[in-house]
Amino acid sequence: MPGGRLTQQERQQIALGLADSLPYAEIARRLDRPTSTVTREVMRNGGATGYRADLAHRATERRTRRRGPTRAVESVPPPHGRDARAVAEYEETFTTVLMATGLNKMGSRVLTCLFTSDSGSCTASELARRLQVSPASISKAITFLESQSLVRRERDERRRDRYVVDDELFYQATIASARANDQLIETARQGVALLGPDSPAAARLENIARFLDFISESIIRAAEQARQVLHNGPGQSGQAASRS
Repeated sequence: MPGGRLTQQERQQIALGLADSLPYAEIARRLDRPTSTVTREVMRNGGATGYRADLAHRATERRTRRRGPTRAVESVPPPHGRDARAVAEYEETFTTVLMATGLNKMGSRVLTCLFTSDSGSCTASELARRLQVSPASISKAITFLESQSLVRRERDERRRDRYVVDDELFYQATIASARANDQLIETARQGVALLGPDSPAAARLENIARFLDFISESIIRAAEQARQVLHNGPGQSGQAASRS
């Protein structure tokens, strides 16, 4: 299997595969590359609809020049006999996919770090050391993630703040995301009253409000029904779903 960076020809093949609506796994198979490599390449260079081989190649060259010499990093063997290189590639892929959902890069890196930690928690200094960034960068990212209900703060036995991700946070973040539509729904309906119920503009705003209201309620209802999946083992999830 070829290693190293993607070549310009490989990027052109990726672009052709995307144009043919091929899944990432099939494109990767044709290139004899890991699927994670193709996923990361596409997501960091415009996504499936915006990927351009020539632009992606130039962007990679610019990033390589900016990085300069690789800094020496303290090598810590990964637990459970994991392949350190494969883990690092997966973390980069996961970070890139999180960014595609709208999170900024540092917030995505922090979440990836927490999700892939066996404990599911880290202190600010641990995050800064692992990600090789300043404490200020971690603080800014954590503030945003907390505002979105994506991380939780706890005090450990040494009275240090620890930032935690757990199963319940998925539920809370989903509910918070659905409720984020409430203000837009209310504002749209204020416009209906102001513009007059018989006007085209009011009809448009009412349709928006009804659509978002339906989506929000559907998400909340589904989240309530699926909440138990987060607290059951893999073998129990299907049984829980069939009973609901």
